[in-house]
Amino acid sequence: MDDMNNRAAARLFILCGPTAVGKGTVVGSLCERYPSQFYLSVSATTRQPRPGEVEGKSYFFVSREEFQGLIDSGGMLEWAEVHQQNLYGTPAKPVDEALERGLPVLLEIDLDGFRQVKAVRPEAHSIFLLPPSWEELKRRLIGRGTESTEEQHRRLETARVELAAQNEFDELIVNDNLADAVSALAKSMGLA
Repeated sequence: MDDMNNRAAARLFILCGPTAVGKGTVVGSLCERYPSQFYLSVSATTRQPRPGEVEGKSYFFVSREEFQGLIDSGGMLEWAEVHQQNLYGTPAKPVDEALERGLPVLLEIDLDGFRQVKAVRPEAHSIFLLPPSWEELKRRLIGRGTESTEEQHRRLETARVELAAQNEFDELIVNDNLADAVSALAKSMGLA
């Protein structure tokens, strides 16, 4: 395949879904199954690295000034300030470089980030990952045991808002079976 066809085949994909739907698990399995066939976008953040995090793989760790410079120059596809403390976002340069190399690019982002990216990259193909049912989503969230009861309620309210936005997406995938969800995502991205 020559470079021109390679570039034409490259596409930008957005994966979004409610809390506890299993986005990270699906994406992790996709990375294991297709380790070098697509680029998984790496977010930038102004927070300090945690033990074990790797620059350029876990996050791009930048100063607040550098992050603001990227925002001001149009170098962020999407961004947000979290807990009025740290900035997080998707730098455009690594995404564009991967697309230029002919790789499909996957962004795993939240609903606000999806809307920001679609505003600047309307050609992006958006995929919403759904739980098999509301009851199953609640079971998964509570079963993780990583959040307080108050935090679980907050996340479930956020999930209701996110689920209500599913019609904004180009495609829906139900995560009722991990292997099937990964296969559906791979097929959407042209990996399978």
